[in-house]
Amino acid sequence: MKHFLLLGCLVAGLASPVLAQPTRTNSLTAKPVGSSPLAALFTNYWEEQARLFPLQATAQGDNRYNDQLPNSGTREFRRQQRSLYERYQSQLARIDRSKLSAADQTSYDVFAYEMKSRLASLAQPTWTMPFTQFSGLPLELAQLGAGTGAQPFKTVRDYDNWLARVRQFPAWADTAVADFRHGMRTGVVLPKVLVQKMIPQLEALAVADPSQSVFYGPIKQLPASFSAADKQRLTAAYEQAIRTQLVPSYQRLATFLKNDYLPAARTSTGIAAVPGGADMYTTAVAYWTTTTRTPEEIYQTGQSEVARIKGEMEQVRQQLGYAGDLKSLLASLSTDPKFRPYKTPEDVLNGFRAIQGRVTPGLPRLFGRMPKTAFEIRQTEAFRAASASAQYNRGAADGSRPGIFYVPILDATKYKTPGMESLFLHEAIPGHHFQVSLQQENTNLPKFQRFAFYSAFSEGWALYTESLGKELGMYTDPYQYLGALSAEMHRAIRLVVDVGMHAKGLTREQAIQYMLDNEATTEQGATAEIERYMAWPGQALAYKTGQLKIRELRTRYEKQLGPKFSLKAFHDELLLDGAMPLAVLERRMDAWAARQK
Repeated sequence: MKHFLLLGCLVAGLASPVLAQPTRTNSLTAKPVGSSPLAALFTNYWEEQARLFPLQATAQGDNRYNDQLPNSGTREFRRQQRSLYERYQSQLARIDRSKLSAADQTSYDVFAYEMKSRLASLAQPTWTMPFTQFSGLPLELAQLGAGTGAQPFKTVRDYDNWLARVRQFPAWADTAVADFRHGMRTGVVLPKVLVQKMIPQLEALAVADPSQSVFYGPIKQLPASFSAADKQRLTAAYEQAIRTQLVPSYQRLATFLKNDYLPAARTSTGIAAVPGGADMYTTAVAYWTTTTRTPEEIYQTGQSEVARIKGEMEQVRQQLGYAGDLKSLLASLSTDPKFRPYKTPEDVLNGFRAIQGRVTPGLPRLFGRMPKTAFEIRQTEAFRAASASAQYNRGAADGSRPGIFYVPILDATKYKTPGMESLFLHEAIPGHHFQVSLQQENTNLPKFQRFAFYSAFSEGWALYTESLGKELGMYTDPYQYLGALSAEMHRAIRLVVDVGMHAKGLTREQAIQYMLDNEATTEQGATAEIERYMAWPGQALAYKTGQLKIRELRTRYEKQLGPKFSLKAFHDELLLDGAMPLAVLERRMDAWAARQK
């Protein structure tokens, strides 16, 4: 899952008034964009990277490059990226940070971190694994082409843009095969169990009948305002594109994975098993957590958190008067029919809509600013539901597309209610939808900050908001609170199993069993999660790392400020400048707390 498109497990209508925003002294707000060397640097960088990453631009509502699809797996594309980051890193170093305002110093620090982090990631051979069962262009393209995602289908030009973009997919697919083959030669390959999941995903997108393809969605929704001639031309063009460009490319990828790559894929679990894997994991940990914490430190934190949360679960068990042990109580959340009341997918979606209705009245107590971006709850598309987690897709900054909370529903009759409240708080409101929308709507920020995504901040915030449930009137049902504790336990377990698999030799099967032993989940659910961490080393560490930092800061300021501490002001300040590395956040918030005194 590309971080610029999907967020949350990323990877959230709320028609709330925009309340008065906190005053912010920022040299970038007082002057037009490009009026200082720093602002000009940020503006120029934004324009260059938008051209280099047109899919990212589309996701952010910048439609200038909607007809482009770069061949991102080539050596030349990596060279262009490296050149871009080195050039702007050098330009930034020529600006005297000490002479900047506090807000500009924050922007400077975020940008400096971003350039260093991207260059570090480019130094790793992850390009030899161009997509997985969980993320990458083949799945992303289907989301865009379905006609319900970020790619707009409103004008004739929109429709032609997509055709132009699709024409470039066969070349991308050929390069992906070449990159996979390079990995086969060097031993940097995906685990076999993941490849086995990728093949049916690709085959499902290679539907021979164009009218049955997910890519036919825009034709089924052709605007009535189009002329008869345009409708006829576009219908024929889309059918041809599906038959001659998309289907052959997806089939070629599926055939290659099945016949060539699968036999060469590894039976090991963690990334440490491939040449240079230890360095790849260290880089991934730093990237996803935005800290210098070692894998071993994170592992120990995970074990400590698992023990702490288990203690809180025991208290709930005693409160319920449950005679069995904790493991059987957690198992009952998945097996007891009273926790599975739904008959249809729409029933599940309505359950989440009812939670939204209960959350909304309490928001003004905890937030001074509310997002303007609209919000919708949707079922995850069938083509990716089997390997998907619930997730949030950001809305467009200009309001043309809502933020969307996607819920995968394979069988509505098995969808359990405990944990729905905490899931909504995390993925939707006030989790990802508040954080992402308020960030994008803040035009005072330079664009690279308005659209920045740091998993430790964004996922850390979303996990922190789960702990606001009682303050928002949620968790009045002990089983919902047990579900919330289970959700937090899930993130604590991630610290143990992610480091365990990628740095300590834990096998896939041992990781699945550890998850089954410590939380309320099914074997199918645990397997999907563990395989996600196998595909995405280090990403699962971000949630707990960020949540613990935000909770640490809140506790610190509550003690420091006493009666002067305002939770609403704390939340508003935390979200004001958007996502950023945790060390930069801590400096900003310490300065804010000092001002409150």
